[in-house]
Amino acid sequence: MQQIEAWIKKLGYKNYELSVITADAGFRKYYRLKVGEESFVIMDASADKESVYPFIDISVRLLKAKVEVPRIVSQNLQEGYLLLTDLGSRHLADMLSPMSVELLYMKAISEIVKIQTIDTTGLDLYNREFLLFEMNLMQEWYLKQHLQVGLSDIQQSVLDNSLELIASVVLSQPQNIFVHRDFHSRNIMLENGKLALIDYQDARCGALTYDLVSLLKDVYVEFDAQQMESLALEFKTLKGVEVSDEMFIRWFDFTGLQRHLKILGIFARLNIRDNKSAYLKDIPLTLKYVKTVCSKYDELKPLGELLKT
Repeated sequence: MQQIEAWIKKLGYKNYELSVITADAGFRKYYRLKVGEESFVIMDASADKESVYPFIDISVRLLKAKVEVPRIVSQNLQEGYLLLTDLGSRHLADMLSPMSVELLYMKAISEIVKIQTIDTTGLDLYNREFLLFEMNLMQEWYLKQHLQVGLSDIQQSVLDNSLELIASVVLSQPQNIFVHRDFHSRNIMLENGKLALIDYQDARCGALTYDLVSLLKDVYVEFDAQQMESLALEFKTLKGVEVSDEMFIRWFDFTGLQRHLKILGIFARLNIRDNKSAYLKDIPLTLKYVKTVCSKYDELKPLGELLKT
């Protein structure tokens, strides 16, 4: 905190209030800086300074696509600090209800359509290797370390074959599309009726349905599955995707499964490695999404049985 306050003084701010907003699931921390009537947010990435560069890069790409994001007011790349415009404290998650969900999610889907126009030159690929790497976090951190479960040779074969199948289906849909990677209700802000995005520095280029799944199968909030599927098909119509509804929902479900297997591993890792136990309460919904998809497709039922362990 002392280093941040020293930087604030260098920027010329004297009579100010500094308060902690929150830390994210990574190594970044956020503070609200109030100076008179003005309010800013300080992103403290001092524990992961390299993450500042992609944040700046992706911010520029999003602004060019006319997507609302925090503006960078000042930067200290040496220490890993950014001074950002303040988008307020109202997340989409705070405004969601059975009455508002369809309207707000359609607004969010329109933002996904916009960000999918972004040039992905230079962004890392969501390729097979990375899809499998993410899913393998589930075995390492959720099964082995959180549940302390080991797999037999037969179970390991089931898991490996299932993950390969999931990756293949994810890669069978349109690729090389801008992917926010965490497009969910806690990373979408509501500012004067408009949606604004945060926490996008890990963006990659990948599958058509990835951000759609992040939104509609949100691990922090759950709505009627049939309603979410209808909204997914609204996205299909908006995008003009020329495949059957059945195929599109298959892409949607398998992409969600890839994401949720990864998240099981990440939530367990956050608790075990990073002492962030708050995410444990979100494991049951994440696991519910996984089991629902596994029970829907015959080829995934062996994976569903394995996860009943």
